[in-house]
Amino acid sequence: MVKRGEVRLEDPVSKFLPEAVVVPEKDGRQITLLDLATQTSGLPPMPDNFSPADPTNPFADYTVVQMYEFLSGYSLTRGVGQQYEYSNFGMGLLGHALALVAEEDYETLVRTRICGPLEMGSTAITLSPNLKNRLATGHNPGLKPVPNWDIPTLAGAGALRSTVDDMLQFVAANLGLVESKLSPVMQETHASRHQTGMPDTEIGLAWHVLKKHGSEIVWHNGGTGGYHSFTGFDRKKRLGVVVLSNASTDIDDIGRHILEPKLPLARLEPPRI
Repeated sequence: MVKRGEVRLEDPVSKFLPEAVVVPEKDGRQITLLDLATQTSGLPPMPDNFSPADPTNPFADYTVVQMYEFLSGYSLTRGVGQQYEYSNFGMGLLGHALALVAEEDYETLVRTRICGPLEMGSTAITLSPNLKNRLATGHNPGLKPVPNWDIPTLAGAGALRSTVDDMLQFVAANLGLVESKLSPVMQETHASRHQTGMPDTEIGLAWHVLKKHGSEIVWHNGGTGGYHSFTGFDRKKRLGVVVLSNASTDIDDIGRHILEPKLPLARLEPPRI
């Protein structure tokens, strides 16, 4: 969207929201799209008016009105752009704002701009009957089945469902292994833009960048009720990996270890069933 001239990274997110919404500022500094994409907006991980009626599907009843109410009433506790803190709320807000600019819902925006060109036909939020039949049942750490989450308002924070094949197609485009007009734009998202405070880890545009043992791994993970995912790649080695699990246990170490064998696998005890 930046390359198309629809938005600029330096644009304040308030520019794209209804006039009645008051986005918090600090010391005269507004929250920009870049701040949201680099997790340095100063917004908290989750809003304090998040109170799900159903804990097994916690995001389902969180509304756009509630999101706007939280923004308009929140006071930042630190300067904008100063410090990394991962905010699912901030990433959901970014997805919401971009969808407003495009004048279509977030799912349509992603499927039109990314999934379509990359032939990622099994990546969606709203599942067709075929995709529902193929959906793996999610499990908690004790390996007991749990319900799926619905994330309507903060869709940008993790509502998409996908497959290993589709995500490998996405990784291949990021590595330039497949011919795509998206690949040059993707390269710009990999560049480190801010420290995270985590060892050897910086952040680009949403992607994290791990620099260790001579490797530079660009990665992101995700987790919802019953599921965990890891996607990463090493541009120098031209190697990528996708790990998807239908249990909510952490599997990041598997992906990192495949990309850089010196990064150890975690020592885990078998789950108690």
